[in-house]
Amino acid sequence: MRVLVTRSIAEEGMTLLQEAGLEIDLWEEEGPIPTDTLRARAASCQGVLSMLTDPIDAALLDAGPIRAVAQHAVGVDNIDLAACSARGVGVSHTPGVLTAATADLAMALLLGVGRRLREGDALVRGGGFLGWAPTLLRGVDLEGARLGIVGWGRIGKAVARRAEAFGMEVVHHSRSSGIPLDTLLGTSDVVSLHCPLTADTRHLLDAAALGRMKPGALLINTARGPVVDEAALVDALDSGHLGGAGLDVYEDEPAVHPGLLGRDDVLLMPHLGSATWGTRRRMARMAAGDLIAMLGGHPAAHPVPLPA
Repeated sequence: MRVLVTRSIAEEGMTLLQEAGLEIDLWEEEGPIPTDTLRARAASCQGVLSMLTDPIDAALLDAGPIRAVAQHAVGVDNIDLAACSARGVGVSHTPGVLTAATADLAMALLLGVGRRLREGDALVRGGGFLGWAPTLLRGVDLEGARLGIVGWGRIGKAVARRAEAFGMEVVHHSRSSGIPLDTLLGTSDVVSLHCPLTADTRHLLDAAALGRMKPGALLINTARGPVVDEAALVDALDSGHLGGAGLDVYEDEPAVHPGLLGRDDVLLMPHLGSATWGTRRRMARMAAGDLIAMLGGHPAAHPVPLPA
């Protein structure tokens, strides 16, 4: 039985696949596998261990005898779940395992932007640091500031616990709980996004929503890039309405809006939310184990519910 692994993963995951006797087709090049290549190579595979950059759609599923897709991520917005359901293709993902790592990075972005770490590092490296000064690179006070969390799942709640340890007041908004989004935007000193990407959340923070944010507020996004209208974000920063942003994800990833690149008030990360040694090892084991189970006719330990 043959499986396509669309990016190199932690050795522990590859070992599980090998020990299960699966023939592995591994994409080892830099960058995501091109869509045409993905479909061509999947045509001879019963299973795919996919990344969030891979379009798992009807065209791919119809290209070969695919029976199972194991996503090396928690989000599945790149997978056509209805097409999988119609074709009897099982889908799994890696929930829970990356909660702490992603929450840690959200706090790192908050601290980095709020305390102007990018500017401070550049000042020292560029030889511009002339010694301590009472007005040098003053940042925001976290203690007593209000953090508004959009999305109240595992990661959002983990960020809340971390923020409360810094003395922040935490409020949240989700589909089923919390305060109205407009209230959160208008009263929060920092807004951190932790919602999935769906039709309803695409451009959730558009020009109008960004305009409703508290003047001088910071925006943190470790969810999915298209939740934010990047062009509108650039305008909100250019106008001085927002105080800064910390981004780990982008609307047209890996491309980044050019208006964000040269800004000192924006901290940009290359989608590192789950990028710790331990987290990526656990993700690889989960995805590989679920793919093996599904191909063996057993239920995945971490299934994605499919529409009827």
